[in-house]
Amino acid sequence: MNIANKISTFRILSVPFFVATLIYYSPQRDYLRFVALGIFILGVISDAADGYIARKAKQISKAGMVLDPLGDKFLLMSAFICLNLVDKLQVQFPLWVTLVVISRDVIILLGAVVIYMVHQNINILPTKWGKLTTTFQMLAVIVVLLQVQCAFIFWWIAVIFTVVSGVDYTMKGFKILYASDSHRNNR
Repeated sequence: MNIANKISTFRILSVPFFVATLIYYSPQRDYLRFVALGIFILGVISDAADGYIARKAKQISKAGMVLDPLGDKFLLMSAFICLNLVDKLQVQFPLWVTLVVISRDVIILLGAVVIYMVHQNINILPTKWGKLTTTFQMLAVIVVLLQVQCAFIFWWIAVIFTVVSGVDYTMKGFKILYASDSHRNNR
């Protein structure tokens, strides 16, 4: 296992600790919110680090192409779910924000499964919209953990990029599927 994959694995393994700090959070144990923030920021840094290391050291691998986005999804989905459900926080994600974020990822995952079933291969590369979505989702989580009163601005921006990137990935997925159908019909 190369260094980039170890960093991605660390991010995945940090998720239960992040979730636990939020489950056990209470206003009397406000320090747990900052522990969660620290774990989340380590996850954000590790996301940037594993990608940088993989490219610079030419350690891009099939495992890394799965572990890196999986780590992002686990960390972000758990953050949106927990920061919606933990009712002891003054600022938290509304249910609709959490549903938009999770729905996009579920649709992309189901699309990837369909493409894999049709092609027996899949090569989904992150797009600029996907990277912007991840960035703004991470920022939204950070401002909610910091309990910033204008956090809604960040989650609205995150939702807009989430929808745009979801539509972009869906259109690309349909192009891949339709291309294989038209290729078969032209034979």
